[in-house]
Amino acid sequence: MIRVDILSKRYGRVPVLGPVHFRIAPGETVALLGPSGIGKSTILRILAGIDTDFEGCVSRPEHMAIVFQEPTLLPWRSALRNLTLANAGLSEAAAREALARVGLKGRGEAFPGQLSLGQQRRLALARAFAGRPELLIMDEPFVSLDAKTAETMIALTETLIAETRPATLFVTHARAEAERLADRILELRGEPATLSPHLVQTEGYD
Repeated sequence: MIRVDILSKRYGRVPVLGPVHFRIAPGETVALLGPSGIGKSTILRILAGIDTDFEGCVSRPEHMAIVFQEPTLLPWRSALRNLTLANAGLSEAAAREALARVGLKGRGEAFPGQLSLGQQRRLALARAFAGRPELLIMDEPFVSLDAKTAETMIALTETLIAETRPATLFVTHARAEAERLADRILELRGEPATLSPHLVQTEGYD
């Protein structure tokens, strides 16, 4: 069980987050909703261990993967090497299979700059799922995509989550995406922001 117990988070003297408490069960997908700037990505960074300057505690597995808003690929490495470098022990054959699963079969030797934005996003997904993480964190991975590409990416993400079943925290401001992908939706509100359960399946987690 992943546990997030944030008492407060400040930037300087400015309080950003008030008490924020939630759990994510193994195999569960939780969406975190809220307007831009309210603190969604801050919670993501705290859960990931990137931001440790907060009051409270977080319990998470060591084996996790993050999909950011931008693909954050290594531009000087091939698509294949982006996968194997990020996932220790992943064989070349398994990496090529992971690329094929996201529609990048035969593109293993291509560099990120030779891929379209949609293909780069596919590569970022392949990198995240290839190691079969226990915890997956996604920070608005479909932002800035056109409607057709976004639909393709959402469908692909649905399939990959169903196959690998990580505990997932999905950060978005788009309610339709949250309702489609998540088992449970939580919403940030107020200043400093606090968390309110929004949809079903909250009992026993908070």
